Amino acid sequence: MTSEAKASPRQRLLEAAARVSHQYGVGVGVDTLCRAAGVSKRSMYQLFESKGDLLAASLERQADSYVAQLLPMVDDGRSPRERILHVFGRLEEEAGEPDFQGCRYLAAQIELKEQSHPASRMARRVKGNLTAFFRAEAEQGGASDSDLLARQLSLVFDGASARAGVGADRLTGLVTPTVTTLLDAAGMRRR
Repeated sequence: MTSEAKASPRQRLLEAAARVSHQYGVGVGVDTLCRAAGVSKRSMYQLFESKGDLLAASLERQADSYVAQLLPMVDDGRSPRERILHVFGRLEEEAGEPDFQGCRYLAAQIELKEQSHPASRMARRVKGNLTAFFRAEAEQGGASDSDLLARQLSLVFDGASARAGVGADRLTGLVTPTVTTLLDAAGMRRR
């Protein structure tokens, strides 16, 4: 028996939503999601109020692993500057993978347009948490305007992720120097 066969219908739907929506976009149909999960539409609607709720739950379920892959450990002994650069180093690594399609949270926000959509709200929260991380590190690192720097870093992160995700740019040798310039301009301490 495969692990997928052992998984509950809810788990299979969440896994299928993550896989299929990242590959084809959040506009993927309910039939496709249910077929990928091996679950009937009736069962899906018994478990989730709407496709939007399923997509939001799927994004939420992945948020912890996304953060764990991207952000450094709390109190890891590195300077705030090094902690910010760590995030962009991780982005460069991930963008170098052959199946990289960009940030799923940014993609969900772009595709959905409607800010009140449950998946859009979830994606906005995850992206907001990344900006909050940048802001906190910028404050600790002595940036002259930590809010502005955090927004600039988010802009670079999202732009780099999107360009790499569509194959328009390779990030190696591009992102780290860009971020370093921003950190220097903001007066971020090196240690």
